[in-house]
Amino acid sequence: MPLLHFVLHPGPSDATPMVIAHGLFGSARNWNAIAKKLAADRPIIAVDMRNHGDSFHDPDNSYHALADDLGSIIEHAGGKAHLLGHSMGGKASMVLALKRPELIAKLVIVDIAPATYSHNHDANFAAMRSLDLGLVTRRADADAQLALSTPDVGLRAFFLQSLAITPEGAKWKLNLEDLAKNAANITGFPKTIGSFHGPTLFLKGSLSDYIKAQHEPKIHELFRNSRIETVADAGHWLQADQPAELVRVLADFLNS
Repeated sequence: MPLLHFVLHPGPSDATPMVIAHGLFGSARNWNAIAKKLAADRPIIAVDMRNHGDSFHDPDNSYHALADDLGSIIEHAGGKAHLLGHSMGGKASMVLALKRPELIAKLVIVDIAPATYSHNHDANFAAMRSLDLGLVTRRADADAQLALSTPDVGLRAFFLQSLAITPEGAKWKLNLEDLAKNAANITGFPKTIGSFHGPTLFLKGSLSDYIKAQHEPKIHELFRNSRIETVADAGHWLQADQPAELVRVLADFLNS
């Protein structure tokens, strides 16, 4: 199995490391600022999930495959780690905790539930796939094209972090074709067996509706030692909306 590309933020070598798994269309770099702060207390390993960033491309983007990738990273890091997952990365982290609980010391799930969601990402896939890469020689060219279908400036900037512009031309680091084929799997949640009893923190943004009251019974059924906390004035991307508060909450949980 190929190993994911990752960015290591060195920290005290005697502390339990933490692995960070980003969400759909993201990459390790989305978590750089958070990782650098948390590395004061422990090594932080921010990964590029398969089909994202500088990691390998594969037609299988199922949560069991993503979980196995994260398991390999933890084994590579010594066999035990804290694990933080956001959105898609959060679902992969939940699946790993349920499959191989012995690998995980503490679990943090950021703004996602073990649930199937009704929304889809069709418009986002269509917008990125419609980009005429042959006309892109600088990021502003791509932004201007995306603006026709994606008016949200922040969302365009997020997508364009995954666009590589080289002397040979522009290309998406994202494996858009296979991610789109796996879209139903990404918004869903697979069948799992068992429960995770390690300390678990679910964080939700006060402005986000990804974790609802109706999800809480399932969360506590699968993650027996879990609690849910709300970060004020944050949407789905807590790491961008409230980075300082997120670092504080994470440090308190990991160091307790």
